[in-house]
Formats: sequence, structure tokens, C-alpha cells
Amino acid sequence: MKKYFLTVFVMGCTVVSFGQQASFVKKADGIIVYPADKNIKAVELKVVSNNIIKVLSSANNTIKPDTSFMILPANAINTFSVGDDAATVSVSTNTIKAVVAKSTGLVSFFTKEGKRITKESAKSLQPVQLEQYASNKIIQQFSSPADEALYGLGQHQEGIMNYKNTNLVLYQNNTEVFIPFLVSNKNYGILWDNYSITDFGDGRTFNDINSIKLFDKNGAAGSLSAVYLSKTDAAKIFTTQKENTIDYADLDMIKNIPAAFKLEDGKTIWEGFVQGNITGDYTFKIWSGGYFKFWANGKLLTDRWRQCWNPFTAYVTVPLSKDKKTAVKIEWIPDGGESFMSVKVMEPMTAQQKKIYQFQSEAGDNINYYFVYGKTYDEIISGYRRLTGKTPVVPKWVLGFWQSRERYKSQDDILTTVKTFREKKIPLDNIVQDWQYWKINEWGSQQFDPARYSNPDSMIEVLHNQYHTKFMISVWAKFYTGIPNFDLMQRQGFLLNKNVEDGRKDWLGYVNTSYDVHNPAARKQFWQLLKTNLYSKKIDAWWMDASEPDIHSNMSIAKRKDIFYPNAMGSAIKYFNSYPLLNSQAIYEGQRATNDNKRVFILTRSGYAGIQRYGSAIWSGDIGSTWADMKNQVSAGINFSISGVPYWTFDAGGFAVENRYVQGKDLDEWKELQARWYEFGSFLPLFRAHGQAPLREPFNIAKENEDTYKAIVGSIERRYTLLPTLYSIAADVHFKNGTFLKGMMMEFPNDKKVENINDQLMCGPSILVNPIYNYKERSRKVYLPAGTNWYGLYDNKIFKGGQTIDAPAPINTIPVFVKEGSILVTGPVMQYSTEKPADTLTVTIYGNKDAFFSLYEDENENYNYEQGKFSKINLTYAAQIKTFTIDGTGEFEGMLKKRVFNVVFIDNTATVNKQLNYSGNKVAIKF
Repeated sequence: MKKYFLTVFVMGCTVVSFGQQASFVKKADGIIVYPADKNIKAVELKVVSNNIIKVLSSANNTIKPDTSFMILPANAINTFSVGDDAATVSVSTNTIKAVVAKSTGLVSFFTKEGKRITKESAKSLQPVQLEQYASNKIIQQFSSPADEALYGLGQHQEGIMNYKNTNLVLYQNNTEVFIPFLVSNKNYGILWDNYSITDFGDGRTFNDINSIKLFDKNGAAGSLSAVYLSKTDAAKIFTTQKENTIDYADLDMIKNIPAAFKLEDGKTIWEGFVQGNITGDYTFKIWSGGYFKFWANGKLLTDRWRQCWNPFTAYVTVPLSKDKKTAVKIEWIPDGGESFMSVKVMEPMTAQQKKIYQFQSEAGDNINYYFVYGKTYDEIISGYRRLTGKTPVVPKWVLGFWQSRERYKSQDDILTTVKTFREKKIPLDNIVQDWQYWKINEWGSQQFDPARYSNPDSMIEVLHNQYHTKFMISVWAKFYTGIPNFDLMQRQGFLLNKNVEDGRKDWLGYVNTSYDVHNPAARKQFWQLLKTNLYSKKIDAWWMDASEPDIHSNMSIAKRKDIFYPNAMGSAIKYFNSYPLLNSQAIYEGQRATNDNKRVFILTRSGYAGIQRYGSAIWSGDIGSTWADMKNQVSAGINFSISGVPYWTFDAGGFAVENRYVQGKDLDEWKELQARWYEFGSFLPLFRAHGQAPLREPFNIAKENEDTYKAIVGSIERRYTLLPTLYSIAADVHFKNGTFLKGMMMEFPNDKKVENINDQLMCGPSILVNPIYNYKERSRKVYLPAGTNWYGLYDNKIFKGGQTIDAPAPINTIPVFVKEGSILVTGPVMQYSTEKPADTLTVTIYGNKDAFFSLYEDENENYNYEQGKFSKINLTYAAQIKTFTIDGTGEFEGMLKKRVFNVVFIDNTATVNKQLNYSGNKVAIKF
């Protein structure tokens, strides 16, 4: 790099000139480059840390900063160097270098050794008009080699593990959560700091099916043949017609269904032929509630069910020729009075599109993202947490079992349920009160209906003191008109009033709205209502349902934007996705200001980058109680966790249920589905059962003498034996920015076979979990990642990695394996997480490899760990000398001074058991 040849000092910045025009400005935390490009007038690089660089691109020479809700203030480092030559300007840390092209403003990223990590390939800012002021539609494109794998971006339900060559619309919706953090197997992450609806992919979009060539069943061009008939009487036809679109995707579009068609008794069949505009693989996007089937050339490609009001999404690839017709058939049975469905299509990728990916957001004053480099996935995720905030240690009870259903309808209902758990000795830590505990027309009152809950204070006291059970309650950012809380919020200007002005009603038939979460004063007032009405009753945790927010499901996106404008930020378009983040902030900051001696815990249906710092976990929404939905939770959970938010869960058992289960026609299948879902859920960060009828308690699912009941209860008991390990993982999440639920690629990045596997996952760094997602399946194929041996969790049988095995799966267990070189700490079965002191624990050492585990303990529910009041007992196995060592540090009130460790060493040929008494001093034993 050549030296600057002219330097002047202006307002604390170093302005570097080349001829008559300044090429860049050096600042205390980075540089601003002024490219020759007509569209990109300024590019700012801010050095956040040795491995994180913020990139901001503006259409103006004077940069107007965007508001960021996700990023926490932090001191940027100033130990970086700036270099320049005729074509580029760069900033370098001791880890990475970012280089800006002076002509285009495009940025490339390199390791300190000069190896390119990734690079921008194009970007643009195109002026758009928002509700009342101007902004930009922004596009940021990156080069992407053929062997790149892309993960993260939140939670999506298509069953896709690796998002390379996939197109997604990223927004908050029931079952869809947008966390704007992308992680690449090329050792970097991109945190996209924007809050508007964003398209991710190669720039293609899904279009109506008339974007390809259509033919009816007789071969006539221009449309498909559609018949609308009765699902119970095939001879009863409501209407037939030719159609060139299939789009009943929302409340506006459903009005286009033929008037004679009865959704409650309806069935629609589209038949005909399709032909590509070019030859290649076309992607059909299915969005459907009810029963849906899709055939191409006589082959059934999709056969799914989902509750009519909450459609599933599926991508189906069909090869089409530009010269030959392909027969298609689509069958839809709405299965309800308000059903939604659409079929869209996307053309094949071009050669150029295969080489890139891009973010395209509806609104932003600038292109704004953070580049995060890491040698491992954990380092990349740690960079995300540095930017957006650490995750608190969850209360210990959170890792136990939660029971929920839609819904407990009375005080007696709740107390009887918990009493039965205790009588039957089924472990339980938390009971959840879902919606409608208020009077039916008083949503937002936050008051228990006295006719059904005569004394909620006493109920909670009994739960706490007699049954040692926590109480979580559902709260919504939603208010019905005509109640005191609505009037209070309205008088202060804290409500979003468009829905009220329109008189639009919700599912129960009442006009409602949400509060303006972008107004800090409104957030404080919202907490004050929760504090007065609920927290004062000693509520333990919060369930923030429908936090997208959801005024009425299946409104069009345009209508959703409309009803959330105006708000305190001035635009619903620009800040579409930020609501759940700020909603959690309201509760977290409010509770900590009220009582800083009790950990805040929030379960919320939607989230955004940074929500982990507010003690929040996400669940996967109102999924269907189906085998397909269960399988898709694997990739959904892994990608969500890679996105940086560590606490994720699902409704074990699935939320909405087919009538064949409710009516008992297929009760055996229902019981097995529940058992398999519990077995899967017991290894998640959070383990909770929830859903609609049939009732979801283990003793209501099956009888005590049935295998499915034993499997369900066994999975709950197994969860409690793992609590010492799970709570230590929770500590690692906080102290080391660790990840709880992992994809195999995170632990085995050099094994290319794991990059696309969408039905296996890891609990922490050592436990490989393989759900069973087919009825009557008693074995399944399991790929064991290469580079290590694996031990069966239940039988200690050893397998070599790098192979696919046929793993047995009797009804009471799913295949679970432990990585060689691991230490697991287990305890006794307990009825709740703090029932017994952990005075006797089992330590299992898997294989003769060096291994380490840090057993974490603290005071379980308060924030004293933030002041260092915790202990870590370090468990180390040195393979060369076959010696196991225990060495503890730290202390806290109530800490055990003495305990017994039963140490189990498993190698290739034998199992050795030894007992070790530990009283705080370093101790070792030799095998």
C-alpha cells in the first residue's frame, strides 16, 4: 500500500485527498469512502472488533443514520490500520481486512493472511415513497461459490436445512420468525440491520402460475380446468371453470372463491398441463390450509394437512420443458369455514443466479449490515451476541417440563391438573394458563374472570407452596374497545387506532387493536398494567402470544402495514418486523426495574435480532399435529439457533389436530405421534407440551399400562436426569455465548455430508438426537458424523463415525448417541427441578479421549450470578494417563459443601465404575 500524499485534519477526522476530490475520510472507528458510482455516494466501514466490521452504504454524501433497535451501544476498537492504492481503500484488524473499491463502493472481506472470505457483487438504493416520506428500496448482493452452505435467518417451516439456492420472504407471521442473521460455512455471518420485509435469495420471485404456459385437461391453452365440488358427494358439483391463477392466500383473496362453493363441504380439483418458458427445474410454492395434494406426471409430490386458518408452506421442485407439456393435478379440501390456499411458481435459476445471494428490503435510508468473521460457528454466533446482547441464564425451572393446553378454563382445571401430576409422580415444573382466562369480551383487561377463577392469588399460592409448580400466563399486546385498559391507553395516545377506525373484528367478533410498541412511554405503561394486574399476584413467567402482532390471522401484508400506521417511528413499512423485539423489551425492563431479584422469562411467538438479551425464548407457533410438521421442526430449530437466539421450542404434540384424531378414529396413531414428539422434545432447550383437543396431559393421552404412556413419562423423567448437564449448557450460553440446540455442521464443519441433513440435531456439543417422524417406524437411518466414535446413550454400544447406520427405535426411545470424548453429568429423577440437592451425581466419560465438562450451579432463580455468585466444578479426563480430575471454583449461598460423584468410564472394551467423594478440594482418580 502506498502512503497518503496529502493529509489535512477536519473536525477530528483525517481527510485523504487524491487530486481535487476526497476519496475517503479516516475516522476514529473506521473510514468513509466516496465512490465514483452514481448510485452509491458513500460507504462507511466501522471497525466494531477484531472480527466484526459494520458496512453502511448511502445514496447521499452526507450519511443519515438509520435507527437500530437490535444493536447495543458498544465501544469500537481503534487498533486498526488503513491502506489505500489507486483502486481501493482498506481497513485491517489483526484478524480480518475489508477492502472498498473506489469506483463502485463494493466491499470485499479477507483474512489477515489475504484469503478472501466473501465479497459484495452488487448493491443499490432505489428511491421509494413510504406512507408520508421518502426512503429507499435496498438490495445488497454477495458472491456465493457453489460449495457455500447458508444457514440461519430465523425459523422457517419448509423443511430446508441449507438455504443456498433458496428464496425466502422474511417477515413475522405465525410459524415464521425472521431473525436477520445469516451464517455461512465459509466462516462468516451477515447481520442485516433492517426492519422491513426482506426477500432473501437470488432475486427471483414466486409468481402466479400463469407466468408459465397453462393448458386445460383437454389441451386448450391459457388455463387449467377447475371443478368445485362437495368433499362428501363427488356428484355434487358447485361450479366448473377455467382458471389461470390459484390464489386464495388471505382474507382479501378468499373473497374470489366462487360464490356457489361451500368451504365447509368443499373440494377443488385443478387439472391440466404446464409447460416451461425455458427448460429446467421450476419451484412451486404451496401455501395451504386443509388437505392438499399435488401431482406432476402422475406422481404425488405433496400430501399434507394443516388447520384451515394457518396454512403450511412447502416448496416442490418439478422439471419442466419448454417444448413438452407436463400433466399436473392439484386437489384441495379446505376443511373449514375460513380456509386459505395458493400455488405460485418460480422459474429455474440462471448460471449467474447460482453464484450469488442477496438481501432485498422494502425500506431503509441506507444499506446497513455487520460482517462477522469466525473460525467456528460458535465464534460467529458469539459475534452476533456481542452486537445484540448476551443471553441471561434462564431460571433452572425453565429447563424442566411444562404442561400446557389450549386451554385451561378455570382455577379448578389448573389445580386438578397439577394435583394429578403430583399424585401420578410425573415430573412437572411449570403450568401454563393460555388465553381467555378473562371475560370473553374483555381481552386486554388482564383480569381473571371471577366466575371461573374465584381467587387467582390463592391458586398461585397453592401452586407455589403446595405443589412446587411455577405459573406462566398468556398476555397479549392487544386491547378490546370499551374496557378500562383500552381507555387508559387511548387517552395517552398509546394505541394503534386504524383497526378500531375500520371497525375490524377478531376471531371472537370484537373490535380490537394493539399498543404502539415503538413509543417508549407506551411500553412503560403496558408494563405498569401487567405489574398491577398480574405480576402483583406472583406470576412467574410471561407467554407473549401473537407478538407479530396478530390482529386477525390471514390479513394481507398490505392490510397489516395499513393498520400499524401511524406509529411513533412514522412508518409501518420500514419497521414491520421490529414489534416483538420491543414488546419483550417492555416486559424485561419493567420487571427488572420492579424486582431485580427474580429472573425474567418470556416465551414469545415472534422475535427479532437482540431478543435474547430480554430473557426471551421463541416457540414455533401453531404448527399442525402431523408427522410432517414434526420433522420440519428439526431444520426450523437448527436454523433458528444458528441465527443466534439460543432458546427455542415447539408445541410437543403439535398444536392443531385433524378431526380423525379428535374423533378417535385413529387414536393409536395419535398416541404414538404424541410419544414420538415428547421423545424429541425432551432434548430441546425448552420442553413443553401444548395443543388443542384431545387433552394433552400424559394421563389424558394414554392409559398407564400402555407403551405410549410409558414412553411419554419416560421421556419426561429422562429430561430431569439430564438437568445438571442442561443447566451447565445454559451457563455456557450466557458466559461463553454458546448454543444449546446445534446442527451437526456446527460440531463437524469438515464433514460435508452433514450440511443438508434436515432430520438430525444435537443437544449441546455432545448428544446426537434423531427423531422418529413416521408412524409405526421402529428403526431409522442415522448418519454418524465423521472424525469420532459414537456411543448409544441407552446401551453404550460403540459405532465408528462417517457411516450411516440403521438405528433401532422401539416405541419408548428414539436413537440418541453421545460423541466420544464427552462427559455427561446426570442426576436422579425429580418431581421438579429443585426438589432435591444434587448431592449424588453420575459422571459418564465416553471413550479414552481427552474430555472436559464444567458443571455449573447457582441460586437458580435470581440474578446473583451477575455478581459472581455461582460455582463451576471442572471435570477433566486426561486420556494419556487415564486420569479423571475434579476441581471446583466459586461459591454461592446454599452451595453444597460435600457430594458424591459416581464416575463411569466407558471405553471400547469395558465399563469401569468408581465412586469419588468431593468436598471442594481438587481430587483425582485413575482408571
